[in-house]
Amino acid sequence: MANTTTTTLNDLLPSIVAEALFQAQEQSIMRNLVRNYALPAGSGKTVTVPTYGPVTAIAVAEGTDLAGGSGDVAVSTGGAVLTVAEVGIMTNVTDLAMTSSASNVIADVGKLFGAAIAAKMDKDLIANFANFSGNVGAADAALTAATIFKGIATLRNAGVPTTGMACVVNPMVAYDLKSSMTGTFGGHAGDLSNEAMKTGYVGTIGGVAIYESSHVADNGTAGDFVGGMFHRDALGLALMSDISIEIQRNASMRSDELVATAVYGSGELFDAYGIKVTADSSIL
Repeated sequence: MANTTTTTLNDLLPSIVAEALFQAQEQSIMRNLVRNYALPAGSGKTVTVPTYGPVTAIAVAEGTDLAGGSGDVAVSTGGAVLTVAEVGIMTNVTDLAMTSSASNVIADVGKLFGAAIAAKMDKDLIANFANFSGNVGAADAALTAATIFKGIATLRNAGVPTTGMACVVNPMVAYDLKSSMTGTFGGHAGDLSNEAMKTGYVGTIGGVAIYESSHVADNGTAGDFVGGMFHRDALGLALMSDISIEIQRNASMRSDELVATAVYGSGELFDAYGIKVTADSSIL
């Protein structure tokens, strides 16, 4: 007996296309951890951020004129200059590709491009870690909680408030920090140790939030990474145009051109407000 099955009617059955899968992109974190400046149109390509150094007040006897004495100071500013430039990515999506695809190609590519621009912004901000003059840790030593506390002590000694302070390290380096906090996953007592064991999230150490980002690249030697601990005023992001995705019809190509761009610049504002965190991963 002949059977009419899905095999014999395969040309009549549309294929089921599942939700699109995207190769993992690191979640953007740096933008929210630094000082942001908006550049309106027509304001040029640079923004100068005035920086004030600290001044010291003195004890003064009643009736004593401050003029000419050690309490008579000249207040001056430095200036950190952030210069914006364009970053972008584009592609042409043909009409045939769109009409023959079961998924929304334009939406998928737009999401992919938006993530790429955000990743570029993160990498550019992280690249500023190398400009910090201070350093804790070493290229031949694993990251430990003691290294984190040393960094906090160094910044606090420079008068940096812990409010608004963060630390960003590579996940391969964060492994050693978690391992040392949990007794190589044996489990030490304490809420922070328990949280690292349960979720893998380091959390807050000494009032400083610890973040992991694969955008912290090695320094040229496999396993050696330079992360950063910093106050939000240590680095600046000047943003003239946020992530923008445009579509333009290209009739002769029978396609739609997708262009994703952003216009921004980043740089160091206060060197004393940040410090390099150097470490070697034990698993690389």
